[in-house]
Amino acid sequence: MRYLTVLIEPNGGSAFHPLGGRLTDDPSIERRAIHHIELLDDDTVLSFAEASGSQERYKRIMESSPHVDEYLVSGDDRWMAVSRFDPTDGSRRALELQRDSRLVIDTPIFFTSTDSLTVTCLGDDATFEQLFEDVDDVESISIEILEMGEYEPDESSFSRMFTSRQEEVLEVAVELGYYAVPRRATLQEVADIVGIAPTTASEHLRKVEERVFSEIVR
Repeated sequence: MRYLTVLIEPNGGSAFHPLGGRLTDDPSIERRAIHHIELLDDDTVLSFAEASGSQERYKRIMESSPHVDEYLVSGDDRWMAVSRFDPTDGSRRALELQRDSRLVIDTPIFFTSTDSLTVTCLGDDATFEQLFEDVDDVESISIEILEMGEYEPDESSFSRMFTSRQEEVLEVAVELGYYAVPRRATLQEVADIVGIAPTTASEHLRKVEERVFSEIVR
């Protein structure tokens, strides 16, 4: 089994859904992740999502939206929301493709700051090829490949964010004490063990740090 991480973006500068656009545009709400989403038999969408910020503002937006059938919010700083709403034609088609394909979605699905989504799918190469063929028929979205590789069930989601070379450099840096306080190894020593230049080792570690910190602050 392989994994494929993609960035899904709404075309034309619009949001995937008018409701999502209102939530994203409100500075008092931060949409963080979708833990479950599906198209129901009654042609409504059921969503279980994570957010932070003003619950009161979220409630006002949900109550005033003509698309929302019902919703429920629970939690404090980071809160969870269950909602059922009417899809647009584009969002309905995207959910139908996911439902009817052999893809497995590795949740959570993460929001970017621009209402795009970072999604990791599980399947085989044939399934991924079919995904891109199907997406060509959905004019409202576009897909960019971020990562692809063999899926290892025992690996954390963090480890799948790195290339094998980045992971090798990181492991050596940790073992030598490069991240210890006080630091017990230099960048030159890390590079010597791996067999690369210090500037290359530094670049690998910066990319690892960027990916990890981006995940932590979601």
